[in-house]
Amino acid sequence: MIGKISGRIDYRGSDHLLIDVRGVGYVVHVSQRTLAGMPGPGEVAALYTDLLVREDLLQLFGFSTLVEKEWFKLLKSVQGVGAKASMAILSALGADGVSRAIALGDWNAVKAAQGVGPKIAQRVVNELKDKAPAVMAMGAQSLAMADNAPVDELLEPVRAPKPQPPVHAGAQADALSALQNLGYSPGDAAAAVAEAAGQMPDADAAGLIRAALKLLAPKG
Repeated sequence: MIGKISGRIDYRGSDHLLIDVRGVGYVVHVSQRTLAGMPGPGEVAALYTDLLVREDLLQLFGFSTLVEKEWFKLLKSVQGVGAKASMAILSALGADGVSRAIALGDWNAVKAAQGVGPKIAQRVVNELKDKAPAVMAMGAQSLAMADNAPVDELLEPVRAPKPQPPVHAGAQADALSALQNLGYSPGDAAAAVAEAAGQMPDADAAGLIRAALKLLAPKG
């Protein structure tokens, strides 16, 4: 299994890159968001990868973060969602957007992806809602520790530095953990934290917990 590729970009297509790795060129399919963050031909890039194997086809898919790769694998696991639809969803929403949409049950956001109809979008949300909290926590914790930075930033710098992740990137993971320790289900906790984070993107863990508890409080 090819888990990561590092090399120089020979060519940028509309949905893929040709990356030269010591004289061997790899065609790597990427989401539009990942493609937009890649440098130009002749520059160094690195991507986490997932290899799709079929009887008559080998396709390599690339991701700027491990969280994006994890969502790609989970999206593919949903019946009726192949690699193409998974990349379309990631192109439309990004990894963070997918986490929020599924945690909040927002299938309309998923439906906004090219080629994804309402039935498929609802199936994605229903089948993955219990898995969203773990991936949300993975993303927040990775950002907070700077372990989830795009892998091409680990190479020799060949262009201007990219913006650093927000200082409260780990707050969502801490809030999720606290709410689950209080007895809330992973799905309910994830939905409340996602909604609170959307309203207060710069809030720390304590602020997110207070806001999430208000959202989880019985109505009436």
